[in-house]
Amino acid sequence: MITVTLPDKSQRTFSNPLSVQDVAQNIGAGLAKATVAGIVDGKEVDADFIIQNDVELTILTDRSPEGLFIIRHSTAHLMAMAVKQLFPSAQVTIGPVIEDGFYYDFAFERPFTPEDLEAIESRMGDLAKQDHVVKREEWDRDEAAVFFNSIGEGYKAEIIQSIPKTETISLYRQGEFVDLCRGPHVPATGKLGVFKLTRVAGAYWRGDHKNEMLQRIYGTAWADKKDLKAYLNRIEEAEKRDHRKLNKKLDLFHFSDDAPGSVFWHPKGWTLFLQLLDYMRERQEEAGYVEVNTPDVMDRSLWETSGHWFNYRENMFVTKTEDERIFALKPMNCPGSVSMFSQGLKSYRDLPLRMAEFGKVHRYEPSGSLHGLMRVRHFTQDDAHIYCTEEQMEQECIDVISLVLDIYKDFGFEDVVIKLSTRPEKRLGSDEVWDKLEHALRNALNVIGLDFTLYPGEGAFYGPKLEFVLRDAIGRDWQCGTLQVDMNLPERFDMTYVDETGSRDKRPVMLHRALFGSLERFIGILIEHYEGAFPIWLSPEQAVVANITEGQIEYCKEITKSLRNRGFRVTSDLRNEKIGFKIREHSISRIPFIFVVGEKEKATGTVSVRSREGTDLGKRTLDDIFDLLEVRVKQLGRLDRSTE
Repeated sequence: MITVTLPDKSQRTFSNPLSVQDVAQNIGAGLAKATVAGIVDGKEVDADFIIQNDVELTILTDRSPEGLFIIRHSTAHLMAMAVKQLFPSAQVTIGPVIEDGFYYDFAFERPFTPEDLEAIESRMGDLAKQDHVVKREEWDRDEAAVFFNSIGEGYKAEIIQSIPKTETISLYRQGEFVDLCRGPHVPATGKLGVFKLTRVAGAYWRGDHKNEMLQRIYGTAWADKKDLKAYLNRIEEAEKRDHRKLNKKLDLFHFSDDAPGSVFWHPKGWTLFLQLLDYMRERQEEAGYVEVNTPDVMDRSLWETSGHWFNYRENMFVTKTEDERIFALKPMNCPGSVSMFSQGLKSYRDLPLRMAEFGKVHRYEPSGSLHGLMRVRHFTQDDAHIYCTEEQMEQECIDVISLVLDIYKDFGFEDVVIKLSTRPEKRLGSDEVWDKLEHALRNALNVIGLDFTLYPGEGAFYGPKLEFVLRDAIGRDWQCGTLQVDMNLPERFDMTYVDETGSRDKRPVMLHRALFGSLERFIGILIEHYEGAFPIWLSPEQAVVANITEGQIEYCKEITKSLRNRGFRVTSDLRNEKIGFKIREHSISRIPFIFVVGEKEKATGTVSVRSREGTDLGKRTLDDIFDLLEVRVKQLGRLDRSTE
């Protein structure tokens, strides 16, 4: 007899071996129809997997995250099948699932065109309707390599050679198409009716720029047409909000091949950048932080001690001096902060010591991965390192979590997901130390009463971490802030403080904390979240004063000067252009208010006020304008904390 235990702990008993699909059929016809795969004793398997012993079973349908993942994976294979039918000389390489979709890389003699994508998508639809059965086959390693070489699929043969010899070589067959894959997959192609191919891009084989360039076809797949439509609408909205496109209207920054992956900030963009710095400086000062600054270039020995040289070397920019000393541009601020802490004897009375730094870091990112402000090589972190006793560690974690969530609210981000990433396989320190650190983070979240998602094995090499994921105006998630707890770097750098007994060898705990993360990336997120229409407190220009004729030039200058003296960011537009042209241009630039001045306004000491949304707010006196700006600055995000 075989006992199958289901997720609700109910059990079903069977007299003979049977498949996952058979169990689903035993439960009900509706479940059997929806089944795409199963999880047997924690391992994902195909629906036709035969159960021969007592097991715990979860049946996966297209409504579960795991089931949707399998559908996307199988749709990538469906796309490869269609490509091979339409373009027989194309070689298939790797086709994984990514967030909201999938891709497959192909080697082909010419670029795929938009018309090719339409043809591939159409053929995929035909193959789905044909409902080809998808079957798993286990092969001998050498025989599989010979097979793929014989059909001209050299990339697949190369992949086989890189698979550990302890792993089973499995192939999946659907119709005449055979692909190397560990699976699982849907039972038949008829499960794959809701998909869309989105774009083609270049990609290097195995992600190495030294290898040949392949063509990557991206697609998305969903459980039903309604989900697909919602996703495509979201993508269309994201295209409109792309910070690189909006920047053409906002004039904030540019990039150049003279410094790949580094931002050239224009006056408006730098003003925006400085607003974030000022804001964070104020919040950190209120929270008991001191600000420091450390060098950008430091000796290799420091990075060896920290462990970065051995764990992060491929992402570091390195140089050698005439005397053969090797230096690295810092990819992280941590070692510099450690050096700062180690200057002078520290006492338990000095702890917690919260040191903040707006440190510029440099990381080598492959050119193909650079993406506007979202992925750069040179950026500024709102970094901080907190040094505390073990007894203070949990409260410091609580304070950081509370601070980061409160800060995000000021920017309109109320929906924040917290991820807890625990010890990775490649790590520093003992399990005992990792137990303490992970407990501190878990308990801090529990004390505040916050939900979190566990990501086993995803922590930093020196400690576990929390990641704070923001959901923007159109439902996209952005990972921004981090909090990492570390007892390993203090050990490696021999950091100590004097405790209450006078002992000088007590180790501090080190918390690594960033809230914006990268200021460059956070600005990119803000541009897309607000679609360029920043809250007034954050806007690089809060208002522009525009004249109708030359007769109002001096009056416009007086108004602008008065507003600037009151601390508002206001400019004058005194060009010899029609007022309609000026209004349109500044509305497109998302400037919150346009103050229009003609002869009537000059004569009455007023201005005509228009909002960036096009609303006519009527004529206002200068005092009215002061009040308007002051009230709106407070209402739309940034509170005047000095008066709270």
